[in-house]
Amino acid sequence: MRHSSLLVYVLAALAALAPFAIDTYLPAFHVMAASLQADPVAIQQSLTFYLLPYALMTLFHGAISDAIGRIRTIKWGLTIFVLASLGCAFAPNVQTLWLFRALQGASGGAGNTVARAMVRDLFSGAQAQKVMATVQLLFGIAPAVAPILGGLLLGIHWQAIFIFLALYAAISLWAAMRYLPETMTADKRVPLSFPGIKDTYLTMLKNGIFLVLIASLGLNFSAFFIYVLASPVFLVEHLHLSSQQFGFLFIPTVTGMMIGSWISRHSAGKISPTNLLRWSFAWMVVIAAVNVAVQIWVMHAIHHVWWLAIIPIALFNIGMAAAMPVLSIAALDCFPKVRGTAASAQAFMQMLCSTISSAVIVPLIWDSPLKLAGTMLCMTLLSAGLLWMVRRQFVAVKPV
Repeated sequence: MRHSSLLVYVLAALAALAPFAIDTYLPAFHVMAASLQADPVAIQQSLTFYLLPYALMTLFHGAISDAIGRIRTIKWGLTIFVLASLGCAFAPNVQTLWLFRALQGASGGAGNTVARAMVRDLFSGAQAQKVMATVQLLFGIAPAVAPILGGLLLGIHWQAIFIFLALYAAISLWAAMRYLPETMTADKRVPLSFPGIKDTYLTMLKNGIFLVLIASLGLNFSAFFIYVLASPVFLVEHLHLSSQQFGFLFIPTVTGMMIGSWISRHSAGKISPTNLLRWSFAWMVVIAAVNVAVQIWVMHAIHHVWWLAIIPIALFNIGMAAAMPVLSIAALDCFPKVRGTAASAQAFMQMLCSTISSAVIVPLIWDSPLKLAGTMLCMTLLSAGLLWMVRRQFVAVKPV
C-alpha cells in the first residue's frame, strides 16, 4: 500500500493522544496543587474526571465513525480536545480544571478508537498484526515517555504541559486529514441510532470470547498502568527519586514494550497467535510473581535499590506488549461489519479498568510497593484465568 509507513505512524499518533493526556502532567501534581491552591488529592482526582468521560464516550466514538465516517469523527473529537487543553492550561482553580479535563476525556478517545478500527480497515492477514503491533507500541510508549516530557515542560511552567497537548492534538488532526483515507465509505456506513447502538452492544455482551478478549486487554494494561498512576508516590516517596527522574521508571518500561512489540511484529505469520498468547501470559505471570518476591525478600533487606523495583515492571511489559496486538485484532474480528463499535467496546474496557484503578485501586495501594506488586499479580492471574476458561471455545485464535 502506497505510503503505508506514513499511515501507520499517523494512526499511532492518534492512538497515543489519550495516554499523553493522562500522563504528561503527572510530575506537575505538587506544583499544580500549590498554584491552584488545591489539595493534592483534588489534583489526583482530575485523572478520574478525565478517565470517566473518556471511558463513557468510547462507547459512542466507534459507532459515530461507523455512521458518519472515520475522518469526520477524528475531526470533531480532536478539535474539541484542542480547545479543552487550552482551557486546562488557563484554569484559574481546580474546579475549572476538572471541567476541561472532563471535556478532554470526552473527546480524546476519538483518535484512539478510530485508529484501532482503521488498522483493520486498511490491513489484513499477518500485516494487520504487524501494523497493530506498531500502533500498540507507540500507544504503550506514550504513558512512559509522557511523564518525562512533562517533567521537562514543568521547567517552563505547568501550563506548558497543556499547551503542548493542544499542539500535539492539532498536528495529529492535520496529519489525519492530510494523509489518512476515509475507510468507512458511504455505502458501508451504519445509521446512527441509540436503539441500534444498544442492540449492537447487547449482541457483543452475548459473545463470551469477545468479552474475554477485551477484558484481558484491559487487565493486562492496567497491571502495568497502576505503576504509571502511582508514579508520583511510588518514585518520589518509596524509591526516593525526584520529579526529574521519572525516566528511571519509564525508560526501562518503554524498552520492555518495544521488545514485546518487536516480538509480536516479527512473529506474525511465523508463530501461531495461540502459541504467542500462551508464552506471553506464562511470561507475565512468572514476572509478576517475581515482582512480589522482590518486594517481600529483597527490598526489605536492601534499602534504596530503586532499580530492583523497576526491572520486573519492564520485563512484565515484554509479555504485555507481545500479547496486545493478537488480542486486539482477534476482538475486532469478532464483529467485522461494525469494527468501529467493536473498537469502542475494546477501548471502553481498557479505560474502564484504568478508571477503576485511578479512582479506587491506586489510592488504596500506592502507600506500599508490595501492594502494587500484589495487585499486578492479581490482575495478571485474573486475565490469564479468563482466557483459560474459554480456551475450548477457540482452540486456536484465528490467524489474523
